[in-house]
Amino acid sequence: MKTRSPIVSVLGHVDHGKTTLLDNIRGSTIAAKEAGGITQHIGATEIPMDVISSICGEFLERMSINEKLPGLFFIDTPGHEAFTTLRKRGGSLADLAILILDVNEGFKPQTYEALNILKSSKTPFVVAANKIDKIPGWKSVENASFTESMKQQDSDIVFKLDQKLYEIVGTLHEEGFESERFDRISNFASQITIVPISAMSGEGLTELLTMLLGLAYQYLREQLQIEENSPAEGTVLEVKEEKGLGLTIDTIIYDGLLNKDDRIMMLTKDNKVISTKIRSLLKPKPLEEIRESKTMFENTDEIVAAAGVKIVAPHVDDVVAGSPLKVANANDEKVEDELLSEVDNIRIQTNDIGIIVKADTLGSLEALVNILDQKDIPIKSAEIGDISRRDIINASIMYEEDKKYGVVVGFNVNILPSAEEELNNQEIKVFQDKVIYQLTEDYLDWVNTAKERQKEQRLASIIRPSKIRIIPKLVFRHSKPAIAGVEIMSGIIQRGVTLINEKGNVVGKVESMEDNGENLSKASRGSQVAMAISDAVFEKDFEEGDVLYVDMSERNFLAIEEEFDSKLLDDERHTMDELKEIKQQSEDPNWGVINTDWSELDTLDEDEYEDFYE
Repeated sequence: MKTRSPIVSVLGHVDHGKTTLLDNIRGSTIAAKEAGGITQHIGATEIPMDVISSICGEFLERMSINEKLPGLFFIDTPGHEAFTTLRKRGGSLADLAILILDVNEGFKPQTYEALNILKSSKTPFVVAANKIDKIPGWKSVENASFTESMKQQDSDIVFKLDQKLYEIVGTLHEEGFESERFDRISNFASQITIVPISAMSGEGLTELLTMLLGLAYQYLREQLQIEENSPAEGTVLEVKEEKGLGLTIDTIIYDGLLNKDDRIMMLTKDNKVISTKIRSLLKPKPLEEIRESKTMFENTDEIVAAAGVKIVAPHVDDVVAGSPLKVANANDEKVEDELLSEVDNIRIQTNDIGIIVKADTLGSLEALVNILDQKDIPIKSAEIGDISRRDIINASIMYEEDKKYGVVVGFNVNILPSAEEELNNQEIKVFQDKVIYQLTEDYLDWVNTAKERQKEQRLASIIRPSKIRIIPKLVFRHSKPAIAGVEIMSGIIQRGVTLINEKGNVVGKVESMEDNGENLSKASRGSQVAMAISDAVFEKDFEEGDVLYVDMSERNFLAIEEEFDSKLLDDERHTMDELKEIKQQSEDPNWGVINTDWSELDTLDEDEYEDFYE
């Protein structure tokens, strides 16, 4: 058994310093070349343990980190797109992560998304509170430890930093994580470590690297053990064209040994397995050799995990980024089944109705499905690849079931021309974005807006509660229709509604309303209007001073109570209560009451009771 380096990924919001941090980690370790120097991989940078020791020696001793790892293996491409692409069976390829955020701005949308991805993948992480050098009054000390840098700061600046850090602690608490600044942590097993840093000046990188090693020793001892002679397993980072080489596969190998004459299997964009023979394995040349020879790569006979390697092989055009890569020299069927089971674990079709989900890689599909699931958004199907005509047709079928599910959500994918054409014939919605958080928020905003619009339309179509008073000495006509001056005492009254009196008897229908010679379709509380009431006769159906109510069906009444209560004003609610009392006295004691009394089952005979219960 051999211990490999832990694989580390950097996640965070745009412009919060992911790339600068990686550049500085590489730069500071290159500067310490008297102790060794870094190893550049395809898509990754490995920092040997002796280099880390030369930078962090004092802190490693203080943390009692005595065991040796080969080093730290940083994925060069930052961000959660790379994090989700780089996956293996059971979770993320990254063993550890750095969640970086701007200490002055705090959590931003992509920070929350990165945190959710880390949570769902159960990846241990350290929070790097970046840009301490941007705190007004901060005195930067180039490449100093945070501990040393703090000694140079004025007390008011230290106080400002603490305030900003405790805002981060508060946000993490709201998200379900207990956290503290690294030097104040009482229990590393239950608290997330926050390291204040400046990716620009290098301050705090000493403590950040130390905390990563501490996490590795605490959580990863067993999973970093590999069989160095077993068949290699890896993940495809990218399929790319290289001048003079053709299409190549950039791959991270996380277990076992890869030989230059191995046969490998991977997944394609249409979820099929391809088998191909390696022609050559390439690794980057050291920087000084690149300058001398003008060629960037050199051949190697074998690669041992953890390593980043460029593979030259035929028939790799359709290989999908994020695909597992497995050596299959003798176990074709077994390896093929393992690869297909990876897809089946993600490609779901469990809901009768739901949205259609498409993503560019296995990992991003898995991350998107997880986040949609957290938001309780049902999924009809989830697959890798661009949005096709079939996806649009499937979404249109969902549209017929429920309009809010007539949707295709696409992460980092395009719409194929045939799908664009089909879209013109359908009433479905397509959401596309390169940020998972934004995709889910856009969809939920759209659903909520549509719900509100439907609610407003429905509210406009139902009869609202209202009552009026016949103003004394303002009855202008006794019948056919009766015309009187009325005061609107509550709600909004509309033309065409039926009026009842306090005994529940029908008085007549509002035929028209007028104010200062202007015809009105509706009038609201406080208004005084002339009202024509058809089928009503003065002194037979109503008197001066009478209070009349807008009549409504019980179904209409219950719809208002269940769906639109929040839209009612206090006077309308009071009128609803009065109407309910009138109806219960004149029609049915249970009018307007939702029956939840299960004792009614006692009136059923035994067979009926069993049928009901089943």
